[in-house]
Amino acid sequence: MTPTHPATSIGHVHLKVADLDRAIAFYAGVLGFEVQARLPSGAAFLGAGGYHHHIGLNTWESQGGTPPPRGHTGLYHTAFLYPDRAQLADALRRVTQAGCAIEGSADHGVSEAIYLSDPDGNGVELYRDRPEHEWPRDAAGKIVMSNTPLDLKQLMSEAP
Repeated sequence: MTPTHPATSIGHVHLKVADLDRAIAFYAGVLGFEVQARLPSGAAFLGAGGYHHHIGLNTWESQGGTPPPRGHTGLYHTAFLYPDRAQLADALRRVTQAGCAIEGSADHGVSEAIYLSDPDGNGVELYRDRPEHEWPRDAAGKIVMSNTPLDLKQLMSEAP
């Protein structure tokens, strides 16, 4: 296979946490990231400079949990940011051709994402951001993220 597009990069980290408020206190209060969105389902998204999120935090599978035992991973997923929809489609084509199972996909309003696992079982997100002027916002200007289905057949048809 040919190499992936050179503008492909890592975009954000999404962490499982035991206590959402404690994690927000650290990432926002100590490190200075801003809470961009908080979901009642036990998740928060933090970013710098108004970006929708560099860090995702959730308690979906870890509320009150302990750190992973030695030798276990703690990441929910690592995210790879593609420069545009065509390159995300190319990534989808590549993983599909390699026989990787697609575990999920979503349109988050601010981005479109495809989810799978690496050979070690670590979560991987492949995504592209929409231009900032297209991000959905509420009346106060706050980002409103969503989790709606992403049409993978349509996306695949846009692969270069």
